[in-house]
Amino acid sequence: MSDCLFCKIAAHEIPATVVYEDDDVIAFEDVNPQLPVHTLIIPKAHYDHIGDDVPAEVLGKVFGAVGIVAKLKGVEDTGYRVITNTGEDGRQTVHHLHVHVLGGALMPIRMGPAD
Repeated sequence: MSDCLFCKIAAHEIPATVVYEDDDVIAFEDVNPQLPVHTLIIPKAHYDHIGDDVPAEVLGKVFGAVGIVAKLKGVEDTGYRVITNTGEDGRQTVHHLHVHVLGGALMPIRMGPAD
């Protein structure tokens, strides 16, 4: 999608701190990190969210990159959280399927205001 921020990052039209990339996915640092490790993994193809008829092979590529990112970020053995926000009620702010890999510190019970 031409106006999608994450599509532009995937196409290298907008700079990002890339942690990992292959033909199908790209992982980059969140610009508003909630923990010392806060990396986003997205498919390069656009899907609005995880419920957007995403083919199983695309989901496999995205979630397959989680372990790679955890290892690269040094949280493979200490633990990390993987989150996918979906829709407005799920607090999805960029409508391009993405997963958050969070770690590097003890996870808080709650991560921010519930408004």
